[in-house]
Amino acid sequence: MTTSNTKFRTGAKEAPTEPFKRAVTACLRAIAKTPELEVTFAAERPGLAPGKARLPEPARKMTRRDAAIVRGHADSIALKLACHDPKVHRKLMPGNPQARGVFEAVEQARVEALGSRRMAGVAKNLTAMLDDHFHRGKFDEITDRADAPLSDALAMLVRERLTGLAPPAAARKMVDLWRPVLEDKIGARLDRLDRLAEDQAKFGDAVHDLLTALELGDDRNAESDDDNQDDNQDGESDQSGAEGSSDSDAAQEMSADQAQATSDEMSESAMESAQASTSDTFDDGELGDDETPGEATRPNSRGANEPRGPEYHAFAPKFDEVIAAEDLCDHDELERLRSYLDKQLAHLQGIVARLANRLQRRLMAQQNRAWEFDLEEGVLDPARLSRVVTDPYHPLSFMNEKEATFRDTVVTLLLDNSGSMRGRPITVAATCADILARTLERCGVKVEILGFTTRAWKGGQSREAWLAAGKPANPGRLNDLRHIIYKSADAPWRRARKNLGLMMREGLLKENIDGEALDWAHKRLLGRSEQRKILMMISDGAPVDDSTLSVNPGNYLERHLRHIIEEIETRSPVELIAIGIGHDVTRYYRRAVTIVDAEELGGAITEKLAELFSETQGAAPAARGPKRRLHS
Repeated sequence: MTTSNTKFRTGAKEAPTEPFKRAVTACLRAIAKTPELEVTFAAERPGLAPGKARLPEPARKMTRRDAAIVRGHADSIALKLACHDPKVHRKLMPGNPQARGVFEAVEQARVEALGSRRMAGVAKNLTAMLDDHFHRGKFDEITDRADAPLSDALAMLVRERLTGLAPPAAARKMVDLWRPVLEDKIGARLDRLDRLAEDQAKFGDAVHDLLTALELGDDRNAESDDDNQDDNQDGESDQSGAEGSSDSDAAQEMSADQAQATSDEMSESAMESAQASTSDTFDDGELGDDETPGEATRPNSRGANEPRGPEYHAFAPKFDEVIAAEDLCDHDELERLRSYLDKQLAHLQGIVARLANRLQRRLMAQQNRAWEFDLEEGVLDPARLSRVVTDPYHPLSFMNEKEATFRDTVVTLLLDNSGSMRGRPITVAATCADILARTLERCGVKVEILGFTTRAWKGGQSREAWLAAGKPANPGRLNDLRHIIYKSADAPWRRARKNLGLMMREGLLKENIDGEALDWAHKRLLGRSEQRKILMMISDGAPVDDSTLSVNPGNYLERHLRHIIEEIETRSPVELIAIGIGHDVTRYYRRAVTIVDAEELGGAITEKLAELFSETQGAAPAARGPKRRLHS
């Protein structure tokens, strides 16, 4: 009582969620055995970086489930730090991009299972977090196995084997769709994982056996960059031996630390005393090495001298389509999807709008006109009329506006519409495209918004045609492309606004073949009459198409992407920029930026565009006279 009275008198009364934050922070540091770890709470996606961990901001009015979700994110990060060796992980990582995603998900299931098996509280927290993740991703609405990610389904089956826990309610439909196939192919191998869970290296080898049985490829990562060279010099003696002891030591100390932290949790009355939950800000519960949750991984660089192999081609391009967004669903559904997008991003609109306003000011500043003074004809200069009053014989002074130096410009935003963008990334990308289209339109810059995905998972009609043809070797691209026009450059924003809601449609996001999409968008730009053309690629992963990569070289799509990029950057008047969500795209693009959180996308886009215009669009400063205003 004394403490609370003192805080009240000094005005230092803490927020109701502070005791909860302290408890969660202490628990995370104890399980991770990293007392110096910096833990922050923010209205952003949970994430892990060297020396730092970010957790969801607890709601002021918090239910038991909301609290369990936040603790689940903390436990997931802590177990990753305590029971996972990044060096061993990198050595075991498959080279096949599709296999990498499965490998990452299963490894995360392993570290979370180690904590769940020893502490019932951790198991409940992780279950709540996973259920929230799958519910927000609408996995409980999936009815077709083609829409159910294999990596998530397999991770839940591995979790079931290691802990005996059934999949979270929101994931059961997805798991049930895959269970018969996976049990038939790898059921016996899954049963053997339980006794290997404490040894990361042996567990990883067993996962490679699973990938081979699933025909996903078992090629180990063949990267030759400096990081891997350093890892190889470390030797293997301190990896396999230390891994087992690291897992077991961390797990032995979990129980006492967890009990101490949970004793400091908020009481029910404190949880009920605050405001609405913000848990919908977070939709991912799986963490990779120093990455935010739910991100796809881009394959490692293979070097510039790799053989080109067979020329890139499509087996059945007749099944591809370029389609306007309004032709993919009816008007009423587009309106509903747009309304849903607006609700999802209500809290983000202000942030991105402020960035857009900053961009608009910078662009408009470059459109200021300069004036010439003391002319014999033109517009009468009122500032110099005083000379006529003082000297009636002094001639009138006129001024004239110089020609504008701001060049005619068109900007294309090319958005990755692949399945790995599901959730927060695609919603943030949609709203950024929406706001930038409005901003640039006000500044007289035309904007085109395009998206790319495939018509089907696992190949579609192209693969069926290949099977009917007797499976010829080197078939090339083996899926049906779907290139979407959300907004053409000549269409006003108000007419295309509703089209961006299409990205929220369940089942739209499938595979991504970046090279052909980039080539398509580039050719559309070349047909424009504007003097300056800018192409911005926004993607969160490598080109991935299961059907194509299963019957072609593993780098087939990536090699074609590199070729297209080189053609544009060295031979085209189009200025190319890339923004990678969670991936270092500088290995592909000369002008690129990588962001960790999807929420940073708005700032990255506006800053990159502002830099572009600042480089060559320097406006002549106006010495005097009024500025001309632009009207939308």
